[in-house]
Amino acid sequence: MSTKKNVLFATSTVAALALALTACGGSGGSSASGGTWDKDAVVNIGSLYEPQNLDNTAGGGQGVTEALNGNVYEGLFRLTDDGKVDKLLAQDYETSADGLTYTFTLREGVKFHSGKELTSQDVKYSLEKVIADDSQSARKSNLEVIKGVATPDARTVKITLSKKSISFVYNLSYVWIINSQAKNLKTTEDGTGPYALNKWTRGSALSLNRFAGYWGDAAANKQVVFHYYKDATALNNALLTNAIDVVTSEQSPDALEQFKSNGSYEVNDGNSTTKLLLAFNDKAKPFTDVKVRQAVSAAIDDEKLLESVWGGYGKPIGSMVPPTDPWYEDLTDVDAHDVTKAKKLLAEAGYAKGFSFTLDTPNYDPHPTAATFIKSQLAKVGITVEINTITPDEWYTKVYKNHDFSATLQEHVNDRDLVWYGNPDFYWGYDNPQVTQWVEQAEEASSTAEQTELLKKVNRQTAEDAASDWLYLYPQIVVANKKLSGYPVNGLNSQFFAYDIKKKG
Repeated sequence: MSTKKNVLFATSTVAALALALTACGGSGGSSASGGTWDKDAVVNIGSLYEPQNLDNTAGGGQGVTEALNGNVYEGLFRLTDDGKVDKLLAQDYETSADGLTYTFTLREGVKFHSGKELTSQDVKYSLEKVIADDSQSARKSNLEVIKGVATPDARTVKITLSKKSISFVYNLSYVWIINSQAKNLKTTEDGTGPYALNKWTRGSALSLNRFAGYWGDAAANKQVVFHYYKDATALNNALLTNAIDVVTSEQSPDALEQFKSNGSYEVNDGNSTTKLLLAFNDKAKPFTDVKVRQAVSAAIDDEKLLESVWGGYGKPIGSMVPPTDPWYEDLTDVDAHDVTKAKKLLAEAGYAKGFSFTLDTPNYDPHPTAATFIKSQLAKVGITVEINTITPDEWYTKVYKNHDFSATLQEHVNDRDLVWYGNPDFYWGYDNPQVTQWVEQAEEASSTAEQTELLKKVNRQTAEDAASDWLYLYPQIVVANKKLSGYPVNGLNSQFFAYDIKKKG
């Protein structure tokens, strides 16, 4: 899983929103394609999400995925901006008849930025790094199905699974292939991507230079620089003053009109997989009671919250599944806003006079705003909320690692992350044996149709159990100067591929 700012799985994390000015799944900035573009251009990218560190197995955060995934590091497979899984460092692969053995053939001529040639040992090292005990990687739990990794020769990797995993190839798109000899990966890198790290100045910027030894098509620009800002106002001012060329994810809908009305900019409303959750600790009273969770969910007007934070952008979502996932179903009516129903459920649960709980809230937008809104909504049904504002690092330790909370706000970025409700040990503690069985059966399914049918059951059951309250689906708004083309507009799981960006000279 990935969360914004504080990434549990790097993800560390998008739904079908109507595209305002570009086609769904395509690249933005079509206006620049008609002019002459500068192959040695420097592309300046503005973001609110600076990496915590540069290692996506060590809590690097959303920012490390945004900057390095696909740009500096590559996997055997790549999750494209429109949600497809393509072969990348894997030239080809075969699956055994029983679905337990995968044999991958690596591309020839691939070199790391240090100059070392890619071998099967590097793949083995990278996989083992992801499933290590201390890993915080996005798909660690899903990849623990790996039983063994053999390297018969330099270009062959043979992976044996403990059980069938229909999502195995998809999950491999989350695994960065790293030089097995690399050191200090929190501050340096050694990947195979089209860019190499130039310099990271904490609190300011991270620059990437086009890698001359890249095995594939060269990046369309010479350098990209990710500039980091503390708030949306500073970010937007940088775009207006040409200090940056593009904003990876606009966080201030009130500011959009100044770009829409200016012929120099293009506003792209893409597809997001980022869900804002009110996550209950389902193992802590009173949230052990399904009626209490249902009551809280019914007491909160999700549409009003979305409107107050995002205006006309974003989408109400009644479950963990965004419309771009194959098993999506609109379940917004399951725990729809109904104050009378909420009071009735509380009375049935023995809390007719309400109760009190502490809401642990990350300290960056929109969490404080959402927390205040939730507090006022729940007060109408007699529930008292104490807001405890914490940093991303505190959230990771207190909530995710120690499960020391009653309820929390958090963003989950990844697609296809419904399956975490099948893990009773996950931080929210949801434990429904039937759901766990369905998730396991879905992963061992013989076809995608069978998998989809089972996960639709999981989707509905978790919604009916109010396992969490899925407040809304974020919009994915990319704003760019019209001199740019080729930038991604969806940013699935927070990745932002920079190598196709062209800039007019």
